[in-house]
Amino acid sequence: MDILGINAFHGDASAVLVRDGHLLAGVEEERLNRVKHWAGFPARAIGAVLEEAGTDLASVAHVAVSRDPRAHLLDKALFALRRRPGLAQIKDRLSNLRHVADLPSRLHALGRGRFAGQAHNVEHHRAHAASAFYCSPFEEAACLTVDGFGDFLSSLSAVGRGSRLEVVDEVAFPHSLGILYTAVTQFLGFPAYGDEYKVMALASFGRPAFLDAMRQIVRLEDDGRFQTDVDFFVHASEGVTMSWDDGAPVLGRLWSDRFPEAFGPPRRADEDLTERHYDLAASLQAVYEEAFFHRLRWLGRRTGLRALCLAGGCALNSVANGKVRAETDFTDVFVQPAAGDAGTALGAALHVWHQDLGRPRAFVMRHAYFGPAFAEDRIAAALRARLPGFESGAADGIRVRRWNETSGLFRDTAAALARGAIVGWYQGRGEWGPRALGNRSILADPRRPEVKEVLNARVKRREAFRPFAPAVLEERALDWFDGAQPDPFMVTVLPVRATQRPRVPAVTHVDGTARLQTVSRETNPRFWSLIRAFEDETGVPMVLNTSFNESEPIVNTPEEAVDCFLRTRMDRLVLGDWVLDRTS
Repeated sequence: MDILGINAFHGDASAVLVRDGHLLAGVEEERLNRVKHWAGFPARAIGAVLEEAGTDLASVAHVAVSRDPRAHLLDKALFALRRRPGLAQIKDRLSNLRHVADLPSRLHALGRGRFAGQAHNVEHHRAHAASAFYCSPFEEAACLTVDGFGDFLSSLSAVGRGSRLEVVDEVAFPHSLGILYTAVTQFLGFPAYGDEYKVMALASFGRPAFLDAMRQIVRLEDDGRFQTDVDFFVHASEGVTMSWDDGAPVLGRLWSDRFPEAFGPPRRADEDLTERHYDLAASLQAVYEEAFFHRLRWLGRRTGLRALCLAGGCALNSVANGKVRAETDFTDVFVQPAAGDAGTALGAALHVWHQDLGRPRAFVMRHAYFGPAFAEDRIAAALRARLPGFESGAADGIRVRRWNETSGLFRDTAAALARGAIVGWYQGRGEWGPRALGNRSILADPRRPEVKEVLNARVKRREAFRPFAPAVLEERALDWFDGAQPDPFMVTVLPVRATQRPRVPAVTHVDGTARLQTVSRETNPRFWSLIRAFEDETGVPMVLNTSFNESEPIVNTPEEAVDCFLRTRMDRLVLGDWVLDRTS
């Protein structure tokens, strides 16, 4: 039985295809239409997952969308009566709900068969929880979701047992840790949708000098929940303009005039960062962690469980994730790679399969390679179109080779990395989620302290304060990182062992940590073999791994990979078994 899961008319629109409870394909719309965080109907993503699964809408039994306009109707009505939200807010909400209700006609317009199955609306946070628990290796686990808002909730806790999820408690609008994080992100001069990860990185440069003031905004309650002082925000009074209609999402200003009264003037986007900005970021991260761990400690006491599943946009706060085992009684933690809103497409589909249809579990997500793949002939066609004469072995200052023996390819590329080359690495199926995990990656030597500046100047063109991450052989991780456990999805920040930090300065953040990815020979043999060859060359079992892009969504097609290579100053591009080296 096929179930199509959709995150539509919300940031990071996406689609998945689940067959008999197993994820076959999943992709975010932004990878296909090249608009970051696309918010709208994921038409191309739906087409891509149907194609990957070899089916069409006529063969799909259920469509699940991770929005339920009927959820929490009484709470919404009571809030509207008490607060009387602004006209702009009401208009945006009604427009968005009309789009959700129009889903059947949107599906029909795709021209990929007539859908005759059953449509389901799955409440946003239940979809988040399902996306984590039903992909986890746990038969029983506590679940926590934390984000901005979805279907009037900002946080939900639940217990998963077998194929059932039972909700324990909820935190409703207008109280939200995600809104707090986004508001401070905007206040610090990062206005783009999804910029919160920049502030998480910035926090390591400061100290929590404003923590007492931040604690006035967030009040922790005895029942494990929290409240926020809504006077610091405008979403509960004036309302916030939001655009989720077939384009990049736009979110209006969230913070009120109480913020500059408490923390000084807001930073302009073009203004230099100062110690005050670092300290604000550090204080935000500290108060977020206090509230996050407060929720988790209560949930641990309430359930008595030691396995934990996390989801929601805030579950991508890898700094907090790395402290869960130290700060709570939870010993095993699972975060699936698309923990943010894109992942609700998967959660909605799995919720229907397990919770609604009562089917048993049989799927564990052990890797993230569920995106589109392209055959060798497509790669050759891309090279032919962009590099005339490539078949002769040279084209416009680029040498082109095709390796027939992969061990030689791995050794040769490892040696190039060790010499300081910046390498684009394009292999197999694309990654599900926002991280490049070894199939759509740019790689470099983690031993070279100058490589961060080189990457930023020649390829990434991003803020200098943002760290780069290591991809490490799974069996070597504990030798290099304190408390390391298998983490194939790069969702945890851990301390680099003090004795090892001088050896890998390019992936060690200013606070001595790194957001690591562990690489298994079983789940990605090519990437594992490359890192193993680099260890043979240098004695270091890891490479610097960053996303294959330049101020755009991660590359999807071979053509996009070649174009990114040509317009930047990468030294080498490896596409499958094809290798492109700059000669000038």
